[in-house]
Amino acid sequence: MSVEFEPVKKHIGSIVHVDRDKLLTKETAQACFDQLEARTVLVIPEAHLTDKEQLTFTDLLGDRLNFTNNVPGAATVNDVHQVTLDKKLNPAPEYVLGTFFYHMDGMTVATPPPKATLLSARTISKTGGQTEFASTLAGYAGLPDAEKAEIDDLVGVHTVLRSVSMLLDDMTEEQRSKILPGVVQRHPVVWKRKNGTRSMVLGSHADRIEGMPLAHGRAILTRLIEWCAQPAYSYSHTWKEGDLVIWDNCGAMHRVRPYSEDSGRMMHRTAIAGIETTS
Repeated sequence: MSVEFEPVKKHIGSIVHVDRDKLLTKETAQACFDQLEARTVLVIPEAHLTDKEQLTFTDLLGDRLNFTNNVPGAATVNDVHQVTLDKKLNPAPEYVLGTFFYHMDGMTVATPPPKATLLSARTISKTGGQTEFASTLAGYAGLPDAEKAEIDDLVGVHTVLRSVSMLLDDMTEEQRSKILPGVVQRHPVVWKRKNGTRSMVLGSHADRIEGMPLAHGRAILTRLIEWCAQPAYSYSHTWKEGDLVIWDNCGAMHRVRPYSEDSGRMMHRTAIAGIETTS
């Protein structure tokens, strides 16, 4: 069977149907890469990839994003990022708790944002733990023309501190001291991409809009996040062990529904390096 894509919803998400022995091929990887542009989120059910196989598929999709042991929020082994709240493996769980809120990867560092992320389920939580995606690509396309014009030239300011601001009241001084300040990044609210499409750069890391009163700017950012997260433009994935999900980080926010720290939930993450800046 050649690779087939079954739409999940009108504007977002497809299930990938492919024989296991055809998955790790250039043809399948290219088909998936092409579909990411249109469908934003791809689900390969119960693929049960090993780390080596996940890295192979990542490399077939594009240049691998090299993680280091300094990446906060998880342990890293051979460019596989282990996402867990297990404090024995993760010395900075506050960064994983920050993923309970909609965000886009790599928007607070001075490199092109990752093109795509691959996440595989190794151990799932009995409750919670679904990953939710909100398409900023479809969300932008669905905005009224008048609102598109209003936001066309706006610039957002993004910081790590803002991304964990919802957690600060529950942090110890030691935990607060570990927060990596990063570099304040400026991104246009409307990302005019090289392929001719337009998406939006939004998420919990978006602190304010440059040159606008704080309350006004944050209200706009909140409204746009809520707009993209409406059912028409969003997809919630309920995991089964072995699932592999790939998403276009340039066209979607994501978040995880809360789950218990002792759930044992373990996800393995790899990523494709960014191929374009936001401006």
